[in-house]
Amino acid sequence: MLKDRMYYQNAYKKTFTARITKNGADSEGRLYVVLSNTAFYPTGGGQPHDTGTLDGIRVIDVEEVDGEIYHFLEEELQSNKDVEGAIDWERRLDHIQQHTGQHILTAAFVQLFGFQTISFHLGKELVSIDLDVENVTMEQLAAVEKLANDIILENRPIETKWVTEDELSEFSLRKQLSVTDEIRLVIIPDFDTNGCGGTHPSSTGQIGLLKILSTEKQKRKVRVHFVCGGRVLQQLHRKHEQLNAASKLLSAPEDGISNSIERLLASHHSLEKSLEQAKEDLLTFEAKHLLNDRNGNILRVSFTGRTVQELQKLARIIVAEDDSVIVLLVAENEDRLQFVAAKGTSVGLSMKLVSAAALPPLNGKGGGNDAFVQGGGERTMTAEELLNLMENTIAN
Repeated sequence: MLKDRMYYQNAYKKTFTARITKNGADSEGRLYVVLSNTAFYPTGGGQPHDTGTLDGIRVIDVEEVDGEIYHFLEEELQSNKDVEGAIDWERRLDHIQQHTGQHILTAAFVQLFGFQTISFHLGKELVSIDLDVENVTMEQLAAVEKLANDIILENRPIETKWVTEDELSEFSLRKQLSVTDEIRLVIIPDFDTNGCGGTHPSSTGQIGLLKILSTEKQKRKVRVHFVCGGRVLQQLHRKHEQLNAASKLLSAPEDGISNSIERLLASHHSLEKSLEQAKEDLLTFEAKHLLNDRNGNILRVSFTGRTVQELQKLARIIVAEDDSVIVLLVAENEDRLQFVAAKGTSVGLSMKLVSAAALPPLNGKGGGNDAFVQGGGERTMTAEELLNLMENTIAN
């Protein structure tokens, strides 16, 4: 029976002795053993499996298969006697803290705001729950976090009870259960009662602390990221290191970093504006230089590695300087050709003629109007050949 398993009888059991009743390899070639009983918790209910050793050989995965618990090993274990098992206690305690913290956080959301949890994920660094709501405010998060930590600080006892389906009516469950036999309840008196098959501490105080870190939208639901116990200290240490590094980079005390960042951002925005203005000035200078060097009323130039946005700006500046000019610009960019054709206001031709002639040979796409067109496509010819095609279209 489930309740006879060691990890349910005593979640704090770190070592044990058991007999190998079965061994073999699964369809992927992973070696495993089945024991007469075990303290190793198998993956299930959102909680990852335990790791540890059997007679010194590493247990790397634990799964329940057809009612049996498979202990997957790093190497083969052959023994006709009892074997000694040892649980990775640091991992087990972490899972206990995170999983039980999730129970408390979920119950706090229900108690304060009626927000139901629809899924739970225990990752290597963060834990998350998905709430069946579209929005959660910062004030609601703060209230839930405070209630959760109050429950932890009160060090309330945590009870586990095995009940039958008929006995469920005696309990006020947080949510409906899907199992009908060997039902295990995890109970925090006067706060939460829920069916669960995970490992839990004997009191809430052993969770240590709970901290909500962030939220994000997930398909019209809200995902809440949080950590408990030792992970809170890990997050605090990591954030302190980042804060300390930022403090040194900004030459500012830690409590003055936000002000330094605001000044830095203001300076950055100012520099960006100055850079954009400098680019515009250079394009204006380049446009005037090209106009001075042109022959006739058609100005044609090819470039390498310039964006179509730069070509567009350059063409607009040129036709604004001289309303009698036609501008044909082409840029080669890796395996693509891009072009711009523009005309001054006194020119009677339509630039759509240019794009209509240039796009098919390039297998390209483009758009525009009578005064200004742009497009691009495959590099099926040289830039000079494309310019000739565009100019011949105008000449004809």
